[in-house]
Amino acid sequence: MMPEPVQRCRGLPMVRPMAKRRWPVIIGIVWLGLFISFPRTVWCAEHVRRAVWAGQFYPAAATDLTGQIEALVAQVRPSSLPQRPAGRLRALVMPHAGYGFSGLTAAHAVPLMRGKRWAKVVILGPDHRVGLRNGAVSDADAWKTPLGSVRLHPDARSLRRSGLFRAVEASDRREHAIEVLLPFFQYALQDFQVVPVVMGPGDLAGMTREIGAIVDGDTLLVVSSDLSHGLPPSKARDYDRRTLDLILALDGPGLLARENSACGKIPLAVLATLARQRHWQPVLVHYSNSGDAPQGSSDWIVGYATVAFFGDDPMNETASSFQLTEAQGQLLVRLARQTIARRLGRAAGEGDLAAQAAKEPAFQRRSGTFVTLKIDGRLRGCIGSLAAEETICQGVQRNALNAAFNDYRFAPLTAEELDQVAIEVSILTPPAPLDYRDADDLVARLRPGVDGVILRQGSRSATFLPQVWEQLPRAEAFLDHLCLKAGLSPEAWRRGEVQVSTYQVVYFEEPSDSHSSS
Repeated sequence: MMPEPVQRCRGLPMVRPMAKRRWPVIIGIVWLGLFISFPRTVWCAEHVRRAVWAGQFYPAAATDLTGQIEALVAQVRPSSLPQRPAGRLRALVMPHAGYGFSGLTAAHAVPLMRGKRWAKVVILGPDHRVGLRNGAVSDADAWKTPLGSVRLHPDARSLRRSGLFRAVEASDRREHAIEVLLPFFQYALQDFQVVPVVMGPGDLAGMTREIGAIVDGDTLLVVSSDLSHGLPPSKARDYDRRTLDLILALDGPGLLARENSACGKIPLAVLATLARQRHWQPVLVHYSNSGDAPQGSSDWIVGYATVAFFGDDPMNETASSFQLTEAQGQLLVRLARQTIARRLGRAAGEGDLAAQAAKEPAFQRRSGTFVTLKIDGRLRGCIGSLAAEETICQGVQRNALNAAFNDYRFAPLTAEELDQVAIEVSILTPPAPLDYRDADDLVARLRPGVDGVILRQGSRSATFLPQVWEQLPRAEAFLDHLCLKAGLSPEAWRRGEVQVSTYQVVYFEEPSDSHSSS
């Protein structure tokens, strides 16, 4: 007798032959679900970026590398280190040549880092080898040197999602500017993750904004850069000194405009902007050039410097009482644009931003505010209030309209101009009188890029926001122009005829690609 085509199993439903074919499909679905649910590292080998330049810029053996770093650090004399400004170490500029040339200057950063902890080190390096537009951020899971592996922080992925940074395999494989510095951080720090960023020309404001969004109180920001290249010894040191003056003045535009200032001038400009916004104070830690090295050429010089930046609060040490996030700041900028658009009868979009802003407790604090309008980098209107007489939300709306339509220096803004306008919103700390003895003392007490200045003589007064230091980085020129703005002789401040107050700001710039969003 032929066997039954179907057998019954006790306690189980009848199983038909066709159903047996479904089991592999079901098992496959279950395994796919498990694969998706677990981290990639459970199932796949990690993507580790290997040390490319070990054995060339620095030793390939761990013991030799550690020994060389220790020998370099031992040469750093404590007496040569500058007096630290108030606050925590927030950022560094370090050189990236071979250790036999720039290693001693880079090693001067180690004593500043020892005993400190940062969860994240963001390293901005220049593009030497690919020709990038905007930036590249590695998509590796970790970077390896002879001293071990350093995992990438999740913020590396966040930067790639922004659209301004992407993974570029050729840059990851060939660029040396970040790899050369990594052993110094492995030697000095513990338990940190890294965000390696290689930068080329492009949307500088956008890249600055995205980098700023990931730099928090537990971040050390590092710029990898050498200074001038190829100058004779008789000129190199003086030329680098002028470049360092621009770095210490936080003059990003000046660095970008200066020929042969630094190979990393784009990352340096990003750092200068963030340092101005957050009131970090820079100090020169060490300078040298390749001619100082025993094997250095005597007729082709490269300059090196380590510069440290200090500050109390990652946003603004004097404005911490109204610290705002980047998202909150961008809401204020969009509110300013919508307010102007509605006055012009333009479609505003995005719903009622005033109602949205009114729900933010931070915006209900009373503070001075300014709104600045620019077209192609040129001023198109700027009006604000120094006194904390209204809420931040109210002040931004009122001053947006005043800057657009009531700045006596300009005709009222037209609907056609609105799409060309870039908007900046500044939130001010309460002004405080500045006591000074004489003109030299006044110049010494002002902090370029940090202090907004109010100048008064009788009924005449004028103010410059801290952002004006970008155009007038020398205190003398800054004060001359401020006197002229107040209707005074440019020499009035030199004669001690004026009262001076200072304040600080947190300011937010509109993304360059959003001017036509209204």
